[in-house]
Amino acid sequence: MKDFDSIPALMADLGKRAKDASRDLAFASAERKHAALIAAADAVWKNRAQIIEANKKDLDYGREKGLSPAMMDRLMLDETRIQGMVDGLRTVAEQTDPVGEVLAEWDMPSGLNIRRVRTPLGVIGVIYESRPNVTADAGALCLKSGNAVILRGGSESFHSSTAIHACLVEGLKAANLPEDAIQLVPTRDREAVQELLTMTDYVDVIVPRGGKGLVGLVQREARVPVFAHLEGIVHIYIDKAADPQKTLDVVLNAKTRRTGICGAAECLLVHQDIAETLGRDVIAALLAAGVEVHAAGALAIDGTLPASDDDWGKEFLDSIIAAKPVADIDEAIAHIRQYGSNHTDCIMTEDQSAADRFFERLDSAILMHNASTQFADGGEFGMGAEIGIATGKMHARGPVGAAQLTSFKYLVRGNGTTRA
Repeated sequence: MKDFDSIPALMADLGKRAKDASRDLAFASAERKHAALIAAADAVWKNRAQIIEANKKDLDYGREKGLSPAMMDRLMLDETRIQGMVDGLRTVAEQTDPVGEVLAEWDMPSGLNIRRVRTPLGVIGVIYESRPNVTADAGALCLKSGNAVILRGGSESFHSSTAIHACLVEGLKAANLPEDAIQLVPTRDREAVQELLTMTDYVDVIVPRGGKGLVGLVQREARVPVFAHLEGIVHIYIDKAADPQKTLDVVLNAKTRRTGICGAAECLLVHQDIAETLGRDVIAALLAAGVEVHAAGALAIDGTLPASDDDWGKEFLDSIIAAKPVADIDEAIAHIRQYGSNHTDCIMTEDQSAADRFFERLDSAILMHNASTQFADGGEFGMGAEIGIATGKMHARGPVGAAQLTSFKYLVRGNGTTRA
């Protein structure tokens, strides 16, 4: 890893080059962007052995830092996960190009024709932790939406991200697009993050993807607008009208498929009428699957640990879940409002009116009915990939794909039209 004498100078250079590249990329044809993404996908697969070798260095670094098993799982790459990156690049490539899409069109009595069309944001700064596949996802989505991007991966994934980034640049070269359209900050120095957050002359929006500490830092210190991706404090409410088999299947998948992702269930709320029946069956199934359950009230059975106040509103990102009975759906809603992060929440019920009430009265970015919260993913929403799950309410919300990385402009046509 190269040392740099001046991080501010390094970042200013990256910013200027990104700004210049964004101006060319804004009107690049859909065909060239498609070609770049397909070439990048081919390069990732062709260089998979080198990527895995680079990833081994990162895994060694992560072990030395004492990363948790869940964080090590986020960091690890194998052929299956690399195939997932390749599939994501190809899926994004095949999507309709959002740039220039006409969102609305109308004629005015004055004789003006007005169109509102999608346009790139410009330069996007993406700051992320651990997961090196974000390098491919973020690069692909920014390219598809006509944006230049400056990627600052976590220190743990430095070698993996560098190897993946090289494949993205190979794709840009193959399509004769500016190589500076996708740049990776070439240092682990934390000062680079501080600089990126204040580069208002060059960067149009920051997207943080990581834990509460990272997002909090970005929100506190950024002078550039932020698409906040807050922690995933994900709840599942099991209603008294829940189907037992569906509930067992969904809860186990939502907690155990991958415990270290932001869509993993972290808190189970169970209607008191079924706490001693279906509720305890679900707790027993979780225990049998190796999950540590912090349970309250009637859900506390042999093998569980007592739930404490600290368990509510906690993102475990591990094989741990908190559980408590609630009097009814309204108490469940109140609990989620108090302790949730507006990320993803789910209701298990066969009562449509209960599902409607849950959907109506909660304002999480993603609300689910009888479906695993592990589907909280841009790829599963048909976006090919995502740059994060935005939990704020401005502009982009939920999975942020290519279309969400655009703004719009008005195109106004007249015929010598003057205003009275």
